[in-house]
This record gives sequence, C-alpha cells and structure tokens, in this order.
Amino acid sequence: MAYLQPRKRLVLFVALCQLLFLLHTLPLQAQETEVQISQEEKAQSDKADSGKEGIASYYAKRYHGRRTSSGVRYHPEKLTAASAELPMGSRVKVQNLSNGKETVVTVNDRCRKRKNPFIDLSRAAARKLGFLGRGIARVRIILLGDEERPEKLAQGTIE
Repeated sequence: MAYLQPRKRLVLFVALCQLLFLLHTLPLQAQETEVQISQEEKAQSDKADSGKEGIASYYAKRYHGRRTSSGVRYHPEKLTAASAELPMGSRVKVQNLSNGKETVVTVNDRCRKRKNPFIDLSRAAARKLGFLGRGIARVRIILLGDEERPEKLAQGTIE
C-alpha cells in the first residue's frame, strides 16, 4: 500500500470523523423531525378549524344573468361566491372581521388565482356582511362540511 501524504491523511481522517458523527446523531435527528411534523400538523388543524383570513369583494352589476363556471346563471340576490381554491358546490361561512357579521354562501364560480386567500361574493352576501358600498373587506373564510352536498350536486340543485 502506498504511503499517503500527511495532507491527504488529514482530509481522509476529517471526512471519516464527520461520517461517524452523522451516524451517531442520526436517531436524535429523526426524533426532532417527528416533533416538528407533529407541531406542523397541529398548527394546520388549528388553521382549518378557524378558517383562512383573506379579502372579499363582490360581483359588478354587469355580471347579472351571465353563466358561472358551474353553468348556473349569476343572480345578485342569491348567496353565491367565486373562489379559485375552494371546491365547486361547497358551502362556505364568510365572516367580516371589521364588524363581526357572517353569512353562508355556496361556491358556484371560479375567479383568478391570487397569492392571498380571496373570495368574490354576490351582492346579497356583500350586503349581509356590511361592505356593499366599500368594495372590499377583510374576512375569515371557513369551509363547512356538508353531508348532503354530493346528493345536491348529482341532482343539480346547488345554486
């Protein structure tokens, strides 16, 4: 076997020490990862219960009678909404953060994707939430579980 130069021996020794150190601390690193994952899951479940905070606006008058993405015609006096993220046909509770008013709407349309959570409401929903004249409002969006939604979707009765 050839004699290694002192510099190469030092590099080899340091590399072996680092490898042994990584193997020695591997169980500790695995435990930390499990703790971080469980903390992230708890935070996500808390967020799911409390909903997402975002911005709400409402449809302009010119959209009255136009077809939505679900095929239903938009009517400003029905409690409907458009969202890029929420499932089509789902029921959503929307709470106005400035005055505490809330309403339940049905998602029947799509809007463009944005960085922050966003929902576009019908004029009736905006009136119920108390921001009809202002244009936009900070809201909390909570997805509601609806057991009868698949039946309604199959029957085509979701508006």
